[in-house]
Amino acid sequence: MTTSASLPADSAPEASGDPSVTDRLVGANRQYAAQFTDPGMDARPVLRVAVVACMDARLDLHAALGLELGDCHTIRNAGGVVTDDTIRSLTISQRALGTRTVILIHHTGCGLESLTEDFRHELEDEVGQRPAWAVEAFRDVDQDVRQSMQRVRTNPFLPHKDDVRGFVFDVHTGLLREIDPSS
Repeated sequence: MTTSASLPADSAPEASGDPSVTDRLVGANRQYAAQFTDPGMDARPVLRVAVVACMDARLDLHAALGLELGDCHTIRNAGGVVTDDTIRSLTISQRALGTRTVILIHHTGCGLESLTEDFRHELEDEVGQRPAWAVEAFRDVDQDVRQSMQRVRTNPFLPHKDDVRGFVFDVHTGLLREIDPSS
């Protein structure tokens, strides 16, 4: 299985030898754009669903959920945690762009399981300023999904809270396991 964008022959920088990762991705985009056809859709997701998931590179959400371009809004961050910025995106998604369903996806083997709030203190020591954001580390992925579901269901800015479900994606099997919000 290949895990990187193919490198077009004409994308290598002239004098620097190997192209940077960004150069490789821009070259891949040129190939994509050469065959691109505007699908003629607008920003409203066809399935009226917003998926909040971890940014982990092992999660291919469209493939795992059988989604096509235009089906959903995808909101990703470290851990798939429902933070203030996630609420901001969900609020815009629901109120301005018509989504009604929220799916939360965390996963096994998440990097946030090995971090603590000490990470923020270490950053403060290194750069002389404490980050304004919380790490949102966790030890129990199921409980963190429940917490994220609760944050969505209790937020006053989100008008559509009837269809909020949470899952844990197994990075070894590709299967989703639904989390009971009341357990």
